[in-house]
Amino acid sequence: MLALAKSKNCLACHAVDKKLVGPSYQEVAAKYAGKPGAVDTLSKAILHGVSGVWGPVPMPAKPQVTPAQAKQLAEWVLSLKK
Repeated sequence: MLALAKSKNCLACHAVDKKLVGPSYQEVAAKYAGKPGAVDTLSKAILHGVSGVWGPVPMPAKPQVTPAQAKQLAEWVLSLKK
């Protein structure tokens, strides 16, 4: 899954275990793990972008990511909870 994240330019702003421009995937997993609809929430954020959730820098939409890929990425991110 890391290869997919890299190929879709996710790693330009995110890393697994440290904050870059955006939060680390482990931080995202900790925030959303166990919440109803977490996969859907993260998938939509990947596809359509989001702002105001992690501070002032918005996450842009990723039109190069398919809905199926967004779901895979969201499930993977949630699996990284410590």
